[in-house]
Amino acid sequence: MIRISDLGIIGNCRSAALVSRDGSVVWSCLPDFDSPSIFAKILDEEKGGELAILAEPGAVVNQSYLDRTNVLSTRFSTKRGDFEVLDFMPVYTIEDSWCLAPELYRYIRVISGEPVVTIRYKPMLNYARFATVSMDFGEYIKSWTDKGDYHSVYTYSNLPHEALIEEKPVTLVHDSFILVSYHQKLVPVDTERVFAEMERTRVYWLNWVSRSGPFGNYDKEIVRSALVLKLLTYQKTGAVIAAVTTSLPEHPGGERNWDYRYCWVRDASMIINVLWDLRHRNSVRKFLRFLLNTMTRKADTIQILYGVRGEKDLTEETLEHLAGYMNSRPVRIGNAAYTQKQNDIYGILMDVIYTSFVHFPTTLPESEELWTTARYIMNTVEDNWHKPDRGIWEIRKGKRHFVFSKVLSWVAADRGVALARLLGRQDFIQPWIALREAIRADIEELGWNREKQAYTQSYGSSDLDASLLLLESVGYCEPCDPRYKSTVIACRSELCKDGLVYRYRNKDDFGTPQSAFVICTFWMIDALWKIGEKAAAMAMFEKMLSCTNHLGLLSEDIDFQTRELLGNFPQGYSHLALINTAMLINRADGDQSSFRFISP
Repeated sequence: MIRISDLGIIGNCRSAALVSRDGSVVWSCLPDFDSPSIFAKILDEEKGGELAILAEPGAVVNQSYLDRTNVLSTRFSTKRGDFEVLDFMPVYTIEDSWCLAPELYRYIRVISGEPVVTIRYKPMLNYARFATVSMDFGEYIKSWTDKGDYHSVYTYSNLPHEALIEEKPVTLVHDSFILVSYHQKLVPVDTERVFAEMERTRVYWLNWVSRSGPFGNYDKEIVRSALVLKLLTYQKTGAVIAAVTTSLPEHPGGERNWDYRYCWVRDASMIINVLWDLRHRNSVRKFLRFLLNTMTRKADTIQILYGVRGEKDLTEETLEHLAGYMNSRPVRIGNAAYTQKQNDIYGILMDVIYTSFVHFPTTLPESEELWTTARYIMNTVEDNWHKPDRGIWEIRKGKRHFVFSKVLSWVAADRGVALARLLGRQDFIQPWIALREAIRADIEELGWNREKQAYTQSYGSSDLDASLLLLESVGYCEPCDPRYKSTVIACRSELCKDGLVYRYRNKDDFGTPQSAFVICTFWMIDALWKIGEKAAAMAMFEKMLSCTNHLGLLSEDIDFQTRELLGNFPQGYSHLALINTAMLINRADGDQSSFRFISP
């Protein structure tokens, strides 16, 4: 049985693949993150398809990344000999041009003896909607769909093609390779060329990492998380996706199964701040441009998420023919949340615009365009802040007055004031100050629960919500604020369980949450650290680090009892939070800031 905890990731800032601990490719989409799958065993162990390199029974298998890279090594020790499979997708630059070929490489290196393997080559294109035909054409194996929309891939190998198609044992006497390419190759492919591609890719990752750090304590964890974040970046546009998978459940057998291969606006400020701290300024600039390009006209409706190329239509569809991970249905592609109204995104976008003006010089026309966008957003906030919405957790049934949405509306007004001052737009300062104070007064009156001595999930509710741990981070209050400290303590009492944290515990569209939300655990650690509960924060942080898998990777959720990883994988939000928390703890200058919107 496949477990999320046993997976590793490779990718090239265009697409990605998941490789299980035993060396099987169980998920890959080509040519892009959001393309239909080539291999999808993780979503259906019978129908999904895989590319496995099977050693003889009794093999000892160890998996790790080549140091400070995204090249994955799976090493096999067998009775007849040892070998290593090095998995990667090519990414490097040549004369300022990017090489991001939609290709999956498996370089098989013989270490000793003459090990025997069986290759299970079973592509099931287009989410295995219909059968896939594979045929040997001499130079390559071509696989294509025989019904529905046409999809195809080309597979090159110096192993006997018959052995791949028919799963016949092969004795490894020299280094070999398997290359799955979306495109037909125009030049001969041999071991030397594959090795060169691997070395170029390895050097690219080493160079990328060298531009960050060193980070002192937790350097290994920060670097691995940074490499994950970079893998989730779509290089062509600068978009950053939430995860490379779809429909991996928050709880086995449950329905909280969503497609995360898209870019959420809500993640924007956190991503920007982390990339800035990691000294990757060009990535920040590119991501900012992606976000701003999605809202270029005054009448545009701002969505909470977009496709990697800025697509606005992400129509959701259910794949009824797939069993789902651990029989967790439905399996979904697309994400209907793109139609939701969530008032918190306006605060995030205003912070993004303010950040852009502060850190990146721009032309007068671009500045005027951004100012127009900012005024449009502020008008939208003024018209909508007092209305109910779906909230940060994207509740699908019913709207409420979520306190976090109100707080982020306050953030929008706060950054609007700062931006107006920065640009000398005096006519806007006092009206936006008045708006900011009206929103705060509303929150303090209706969002504070005297009995709980805490800000609660929504107006009139007694339910606590981990998103309110971010009040200090977004600049709404100081860590010494009595109401903030009381909220943190209340959340620790009601939302913590065995060192992990629920996002909330009240019933929603799909019942009550049953798993820990990884990012909320990091938010709790940060909040405890900031209010002076450093010993408790450190204990939680160490326990959280012990929940990463054998490669240092995290998904969206964790099972409280088994500590198994759950939800889409690897989760960018989880790794962003890990970086923030580690860097917060590492700071020696007493600065208490962690994930913080740029303060005016």
